Amino acid sequence: MGLTAGSTGAGAVDKGLTIIKQKPEDRVIALAGNPNVGKSTVFNELTGLNQHTGNWPGKTVTNAQGRYAYKGTDYILVDIPGTYSLMAHSAEEVVARDFICFGDADAVVVVCDATCLERNLNLVLQTLEITDRVVVCVNLMDEAKRKGIAIDFERLEKRLGVPVVPASARAGKGLDTLMDRVNEVSARTGRKRALDVHYKPPIEHALIALEPLLAGIVGDRLNPRWLALKLMGGDPTLLTALKEYLELDLMEDKRVRAALEEAWRWLTDRGVSQEQFGDQVVSSLVLMAENTCKGLITYQKSNYNATDRKIDYYLTNKWTGIPIMLLLLLLVFWLTITGANYPSQLLSDGLFWVQDRLSEFFVWMGAPTWLHDMLVLGVYRVLAWVVSVMLPPMAIFFPLFTLLEDLGYLPRVAFNLDKQFKKCSACGKQALTMAMGFGCNAAGVVGCRIIDSPRERLIATLTNNFVPCNGRLPMMISLISMFFIGTAMGFGQSLLSALLLTGVILLGILMTFFASRLLSKTVLKGVPSSFTLELPPFRRPQIGKVIVRSIFDRTLFVLGRAAAVAAPAGLIIWLMANITVGDTSILLHCAQFLDPFARAIGLDGVILMAFVLGFPANEIVIPLVIMAYMATGNMIEMDNLTALKTLLIDNGWTWLTAACTMLFSLLHWPCSTTLLTIHKETRSLKWTALSFLMPTAIGIAVCFIITTLARAFALA
Repeated sequence: MGLTAGSTGAGAVDKGLTIIKQKPEDRVIALAGNPNVGKSTVFNELTGLNQHTGNWPGKTVTNAQGRYAYKGTDYILVDIPGTYSLMAHSAEEVVARDFICFGDADAVVVVCDATCLERNLNLVLQTLEITDRVVVCVNLMDEAKRKGIAIDFERLEKRLGVPVVPASARAGKGLDTLMDRVNEVSARTGRKRALDVHYKPPIEHALIALEPLLAGIVGDRLNPRWLALKLMGGDPTLLTALKEYLELDLMEDKRVRAALEEAWRWLTDRGVSQEQFGDQVVSSLVLMAENTCKGLITYQKSNYNATDRKIDYYLTNKWTGIPIMLLLLLLVFWLTITGANYPSQLLSDGLFWVQDRLSEFFVWMGAPTWLHDMLVLGVYRVLAWVVSVMLPPMAIFFPLFTLLEDLGYLPRVAFNLDKQFKKCSACGKQALTMAMGFGCNAAGVVGCRIIDSPRERLIATLTNNFVPCNGRLPMMISLISMFFIGTAMGFGQSLLSALLLTGVILLGILMTFFASRLLSKTVLKGVPSSFTLELPPFRRPQIGKVIVRSIFDRTLFVLGRAAAVAAPAGLIIWLMANITVGDTSILLHCAQFLDPFARAIGLDGVILMAFVLGFPANEIVIPLVIMAYMATGNMIEMDNLTALKTLLIDNGWTWLTAACTMLFSLLHWPCSTTLLTIHKETRSLKWTALSFLMPTAIGIAVCFIITTLARAFALA
């Protein structure tokens, strides 16, 4: 769920999976595994910076590829989506299965968690049904050792019939041995006998009847036994994949249809229905995994996971789970507010010092005044404001968020909120995408890919904007400080600011529930689907890697994207503020036109115009307001919050104006980057338009109601 250049914006567009070999002898290795087993850690440790991301053909599922040279051989590692099975119940499972079947991989590495090996073997067995070119990497051995878990790898390897390698990828241990075994398997010619999954007699009889026929059709391109099993299971995605990759339409073959009908007559006569067939296949896999592990795993402590369970008792308890979640949210915001003030001021001083040097350079060059004002006081000043306002909070917020992610807490958030989302006929995984929206709503929209149901994925996409992104938080913090707390930021004030900000965030979450339920009862009717949610073990965060990853993959990426849209916005704003019609600038003409409507919702024309012009980047809304009030024609920075509050009050601001500005910021339309991402994810102008109109209508309605009530009771 990483927020990277490859996961949002242009990087989120389907480009197709292209594996480019620099040399014909390069070997392609698929990297598979359950979620939370350290698969991406193995991938990152091996490939380092030699990797890139894209999308699978026709899927909004991200792939990652990386190059790795080992003992004179070049490998291309393909990190396929984390999945619990290959039964094609979700887009991730389809992608993983199709690449293992048709991706021409020289070997498949299946990464498992040493602390719950039996459950992870389910995926290993399904992979072995497709190919015998498998290496099992049992990762997280350091955690297994800490919990007193020992595994007999020699016997496990004999039972599976494929290499098994213990590893601790976070520490880089075992990876050389892993690549040695990968080299052996990928260089091997011919087939090797691996463990076969055995099913109940009726299913085995049907497989034996179908297997020879399919073997004559597919040859050595696919395992005919596995193909027979999938055809009997009635998997339409496999039929589509066979047409696409092998140009085979098995259902057009009369012999195949007749053999399938005969197999199902046999099964039906013995009381096996289509539903029972699927259940028996799954139960056979589970039983096989259990038998494979029997006698191989020893526990020094029977209560090895007692600590995790005790912690989870409080983190996921219906009485304590939500309060703890809110306290953690409050702590993150308090640290962000407290820590961002001084760096933001220092950064602002430095950037505006650079502005003075740029002005001197333009004077030295003899450039015309209008060119200096347009480029320096327009474009550069907007960029300087965006950077100084966004960078410090992001540099604090993203590492804190990533630490919670690395610790294993975020799945607990989804668990706690699952019941509330089900009441809205939505999916509990939406909580994870909502959490991503705190950093960037575009990233939250892309994160909705983890939701299997298309209906629920669309609900999560359309409602992600109700969580305020990093671009809106600084304005909310400033308004809370000026109008509700006081501009002196001691411990008490910063804590109270964090409390009020948390309250605003909770309102956004409530609006997410409201909008999700509204959509599920109208244009997106349906019942909530069930999903498997694994609560991973708590792990010690890798603080150094978290900081580096969050700064380079998240902070600088979001900052760069904001700067890219702020620069042209600065030019447009400068032109509107400096081109006059009569004695008034175009900017003020537009503000005066919007003023009557804006007053009805507790704002004024200048504020509403600033929101309109802030469409490319929410960070420039307050600077626009300042520019219009001072009628300078240039984007300016107030020295401190006290001076800014005086300016706002002199222009008619009250507590009601500040409250409605915060609420409208929370509830109004998404920024241009988020809308672009929504369009790329949904491929629909209709849903993109709804994602713009729905929050805007709700924001206008909420502000109008609050303004009307406040004026009716003479509170403003």
